Amino acid sequence: MSKKAIKEDIFWVGALHPERKLFDALMPLPYGTTYNAYLVRGSEKTALIDSVEPEKMADLFRNLEDVEKIDYIVCNHTEQDHSGSIPEVLGKYPEAKVLCLQKTKEMLQDLMTIEDRYFQVVADGEEVSLGNKTLRFLHLPWVHWPETTATYIPEDKILFSCDLFGSHYSFGDNLFAGGNPAVYKEAREYYAEIMMLYAKVSAKHLDRVGALDLDYICTSHGPVYDQPQRILDLYDDWMRGGPKNLALVAFVSTHGSTRIMAEHLAAAIKKQGVEVKLFDLVGLPLNDISSTLVDAATIVLGSSVVMSALHPYAVNAAFLIDRLKPKAKFAAVFGSYGWSPAPLKEAAKLLPSLKVELLGTVIAKGHPKGGVFAELDALAAQIADKHRAAGLL
Repeated sequence: MSKKAIKEDIFWVGALHPERKLFDALMPLPYGTTYNAYLVRGSEKTALIDSVEPEKMADLFRNLEDVEKIDYIVCNHTEQDHSGSIPEVLGKYPEAKVLCLQKTKEMLQDLMTIEDRYFQVVADGEEVSLGNKTLRFLHLPWVHWPETTATYIPEDKILFSCDLFGSHYSFGDNLFAGGNPAVYKEAREYYAEIMMLYAKVSAKHLDRVGALDLDYICTSHGPVYDQPQRILDLYDDWMRGGPKNLALVAFVSTHGSTRIMAEHLAAAIKKQGVEVKLFDLVGLPLNDISSTLVDAATIVLGSSVVMSALHPYAVNAAFLIDRLKPKAKFAAVFGSYGWSPAPLKEAAKLLPSLKVELLGTVIAKGHPKGGVFAELDALAAQIADKHRAAGLL
């Protein structure tokens, strides 16, 4: 896609990547992604805010064909999908200076070869004039790296927010998010997979961003938010709001017994008035479970025992849940075994980082029978009682 105007003398000049299927070799991308770079022409100087993934470098240079001079390259974040093309941009515009924090400079020089002479280090809150436009730098540590920075242009009421508020959504010709529900769905999944781990330490940045006068939020991935309050409100809920009346039940079953338990438990929980999302972990996209973790108050993990251990899919899911650090308050385990129940009894050890109340474990030897179903019903009632006591139900 060719460059697109956002406001007078401010353009999107990045690259679309609709065919990309995974991000970080981990996150599924049903809508592909984008690498957003922005050109800002001031009355005296011109700045390029961020670059693109190196494999899409040709798209960036095509969008810069009519740009004779760039005075500044703003590096808001050192990950290569933002910074990877900076050396080549400097090769084309050798007079340019890279504007970034000292921490960013150090990290860039760890990742690639950029000589000291190309850098102009700036500080949090510092401003650099382009003439009739001003670049103001906001250090937003742990969104989601320690050096992450946003750039604000007060004259145009535009925030270039880096990864904050991003979405993996290749937008085609529709540069602006508007009220497109698909964009906000992808933004939620992006938050869950990238930002949720750091929510407790980075939520404070919402106050700083929310205090700005904003017409647009231009992220590093996905469409431009032309209704910025919409995404600000969502992030406030995701980062600061409590969990909802929702239980996530995720399971893997080798011969059907654990599936029977999962389906019975999900139905019993629903009957108690708690919303349930039931997931079979086999072939489950990361997006589905991570997005549900944003709001779930209870997490229930089910597994069969394979090779005297929990099934690898269950272990993988537990690792993901533990690392994303969702706001859940309660957890439980269930499953079926053939000759050794020990892995199920010790399954909660796979969630060492979660500050949750463990509600117990329901275990079936082989095919579940009457007593097991009664235990599952009791677990469902316990979950409802906990939600009720927490003011969720």
